[in-house]
Amino acid sequence: MSTVHETAALLPGPAELRAHLRALAVLDTTIGGDPRFCSYTFDTAWGPGVEAALMENGSGDDFAILFTSAGVLIRGFDHESEMSPYGTDDEQVWPGVIDEVPAPLRPLLDEPAFRDEGIDAPRVTACLWRETGDTAWRTGSAIAFPSGSEDPDGSGFLFPLLVDRSPETVQAHFEDDYERPVPLDAVRHVLAGHPLTPAITAALNPAALSDNALLRRITAHPEVASYLACDGEFDLARTDPIEPIALPNGLLVEPVAGCNAGGTHYLCGPAVPGGSRPVLYTDSEGQASLIAESLADALTLAIVLPSWHDALAGFRAPALNSGYIDDHPDHATVRDRLLAALQLSPATERDVLDRLLATAARTVTDGFLPHVPDEEDSAFQPMLELFAD
Repeated sequence: MSTVHETAALLPGPAELRAHLRALAVLDTTIGGDPRFCSYTFDTAWGPGVEAALMENGSGDDFAILFTSAGVLIRGFDHESEMSPYGTDDEQVWPGVIDEVPAPLRPLLDEPAFRDEGIDAPRVTACLWRETGDTAWRTGSAIAFPSGSEDPDGSGFLFPLLVDRSPETVQAHFEDDYERPVPLDAVRHVLAGHPLTPAITAALNPAALSDNALLRRITAHPEVASYLACDGEFDLARTDPIEPIALPNGLLVEPVAGCNAGGTHYLCGPAVPGGSRPVLYTDSEGQASLIAESLADALTLAIVLPSWHDALAGFRAPALNSGYIDDHPDHATVRDRLLAALQLSPATERDVLDRLLATAARTVTDGFLPHVPDEEDSAFQPMLELFAD
């Protein structure tokens, strides 16, 4: 029989468990490509002083692992378990499951997220906890499990990736979940706590950095969307340019975002499933520049170097970006958080600047300097100051 007692003996300490749960969330988000449909998520600001690792399988089963300064609480719910409050005569939690939860952690069970309308009991069939300073996981010591089931409280069903944390088991789970191969080396990389790289992201999901995937990810993360709309000058709600444009090279242009100053970002070329397109920017003063080889690069540019317009005018470090950082001293922390949310690789200002300048230099020679159709002398001027160092 598999119960919380066996699970408690196989779980790692809180720090290792937290790292593993974060890795599962990264893997799920990357492999699946759409955060809305992920089973495993990790919320670093679930509540005041509370981080939450969450699992919902879409069939009515879920768990929440809450990390607090007082300790860690694990709440699991198997909707088919005989120990479900819905299966008891009095619609209460099975005797012994939460009776011994210590006072500092007990309020976590009262969260509205763990209670369904019409039933006066938390949604729980399996519960474990570990107060700060404890050396082992604890469970209810006097639970009388119903007979006739190998997994009466659902713990074996809910927590398999927490008790067997091997890359092979995790790989098998996601291959079964998404019905396609998942490379073991990439799984090992993420489980080891290493940051995502473009190569690892592409290995886990070749379409993860496609235009459509990135745009979905922006809308799924309010902080990312808010930053891009304001400081990043990449507002997805502004897709109505001041005037139509055309390119000498004949590529189609699709407005994808705008900025408060009237500028517009365009994706250039035909949309290809799973593919990416160069990004062109036009301002309201008749200037334009190719700024990135892909939407992924353009978003990295907006997040890492929000003062990139000044770079095209010739500004360089230390003046470049210094004013923004003076006004936003937490920029480095925010930058890293936003890049991680979009599954983009970490990048330095120097890296991003070099890519920007190299890409902008192609604007005229490769036919990306736009003009207004059917208007004479309507060509835009290049934003890049070629004489600048």
